[in-house]
Parts: sequence; structure tokens; C-alpha cells
Amino acid sequence: MRIPKTKSEWVWDVIGYTCYIGSIVFLLTIWNRLPSQVPAHFNLAGEVDRWGSKWELIILPIIGGITLIIMQFLEKHPEMHNYPSRLNESNVPQFYLRSRKMLNQVKNMCSLIFAVIILESVTIALKWGQGFGVWFLPVLIIAVFIPLVIGLIQQRKIK
Repeated sequence: MRIPKTKSEWVWDVIGYTCYIGSIVFLLTIWNRLPSQVPAHFNLAGEVDRWGSKWELIILPIIGGITLIIMQFLEKHPEMHNYPSRLNESNVPQFYLRSRKMLNQVKNMCSLIFAVIILESVTIALKWGQGFGVWFLPVLIIAVFIPLVIGLIQQRKIK
């Protein structure tokens, strides 16, 4: 079944891919100014609890890219998603669209999160600031779960 992308999916994709690509460009631009040691891990309070080589920052775009590829594939194949037993011929388009939109938002939120983590690490490494602090982890968790919760609530309304 072919369901065209909605305007909101296009907007989310523009935001997600722009942040992902922008973070890579930013990292490449700033690379020579980075010290040899950069924040490699943060504790629950948002404080750096491990420093590592600046080469470890490359892991973030790689994991982000792999995540994007997998989630993009799943987004294009909503028939592979898990649905409730009330799925039938009359509501398949609604379920597929809702599931695809939810995955689209989560995918792009993950891209945004990877970009923010890169920015956080560079900001601290270059002493441009103290970092985002204790609110960083809760905001990240909420940012990922809001689209899931909203999507599941909307999916429950499908008859």
C-alpha cells in the first residue's frame, strides 16, 4: 500500500536531517580546534564522568547514521510494524500512516539528540560553556517518548 508522506513528515525529516548533517559539518569544521581529550560520557547529573580521545566523537555520527538508515527502512515498510488485533482492511491505511508518522518523529528526534550530544561534547571540550547540566537527560528521554505516547494514544482512537 502506497501512502504519500504528509507535510508533517517532510517537516520532521528536514529538521532531523538538517541537524544530523549540520552536526557532522560542525564537527568537521571545528575538528582541528578540539583538544585531544573530549567528554566521552556523562553521568545522570549531566556531568562529564569520562574523558576520551576526540576520535570517539566520530562514533556519534556513525551510530546516528546507522539509526537513520534502519529507521528509514522501517518507516518505508509500515507493514512490518506491530499492530493490534483490530487491524482490518478498512483501517489499514490509518494504522500504517499513524505508525509511520510516529516512527518518523522518533527517527528525527534521535537525529536531533545525536546532534545535541556532539554540540554538548564540543562545547565542554572547548570550554565554551559548562554544558547542559542535570536537565539534559530528562529532556532527552521526554523528547523521545512524547512522539511515542502521542502516537499510541492516536492509534488507540482508530476504529
